[in-house]
Amino acid sequence: MKTLVQFFILIFITIVSGQSDITSEEITLKNDSIILPGTLTYNKSLESQPLVIFVHGSGNIDRNGNQSGGIYANYIKQLADSLNQKNIAFYRYDKRTATIANYKIKSMRATSFDSFIEDVTIAINNFKDDNRFSSITLIGHSQGSTVAMLAAQNGTVNKYISLAGLGRKFENFIIDEFTKASPEFGDIATNHFKELHATGEIKNVHPQLAHIFVKQNIAFLKSWMKYDPSEEIKKLNTPILLVNGTKDIQVFPLDAQKLHEANPNSELVIIKDMNHVLKHIVSQEDQHNSYSSPDFPLSQELITTITKFIKK
Repeated sequence: MKTLVQFFILIFITIVSGQSDITSEEITLKNDSIILPGTLTYNKSLESQPLVIFVHGSGNIDRNGNQSGGIYANYIKQLADSLNQKNIAFYRYDKRTATIANYKIKSMRATSFDSFIEDVTIAINNFKDDNRFSSITLIGHSQGSTVAMLAAQNGTVNKYISLAGLGRKFENFIIDEFTKASPEFGDIATNHFKELHATGEIKNVHPQLAHIFVKQNIAFLKSWMKYDPSEEIKKLNTPILLVNGTKDIQVFPLDAQKLHEANPNSELVIIKDMNHVLKHIVSQEDQHNSYSSPDFPLSQELITTITKFIKK
């Protein structure tokens, strides 16, 4: 009995010791006046380890993967915790649109798609000469897939991963989605984008499409429209992993396939039963709950796939 008790004490001490090796640093980077608060987590017992820099999708997403409007999926933090256990360091930061203090800064009004690329580049430059890290992998999720793809083109990162990233121009994606709902709305969206290309504005926005084409969005849309992910991915020379899930109802496996066709040197993985917030789901109820529950489990196949790609 004494030997058994000693065994369990030893196991407990080992687990606690292993957990305590993961350390956390709060790091606030700046892009001029814009602040980018973030968290770096890594195994302090290792001399060197790979580092992931995570690039978020659209919206006011914080470093954990939550945003106002009812999304509390916590998927970025879950991914960080999971990869930390695989001895992969992880840096995640609040998107500039998630930080209330930034809205007091005049330059926030001029935020463009390129602003997000600048923010990522600042994060890369902060860590590129850090001897604690043996490599840097950019992981871009959804909108962040294209942002990270563009940031990776300067050759300062070692690997690139796209999670649920668009393989089409943003405007084509929007037109396709409206067309699915109504061919009439698809035609209206097409005409709005044509007018935006031709004149730089849309004089009479259809009320049903106003949430996309509202006036304060126009400058941002113009900056995003100039990028075609299927063309931009051809410019990458780093190893590429493209991942999407079969239960993603926002960005579809077709997009990952388009990116793979554009750059056949990439690795394509379609994960069964993974949704847009990287959770493993079975039912429609799971789909809903996964967006609002911070403890809903991530896809374990995703963790295995990312770990294998980064460490090979």
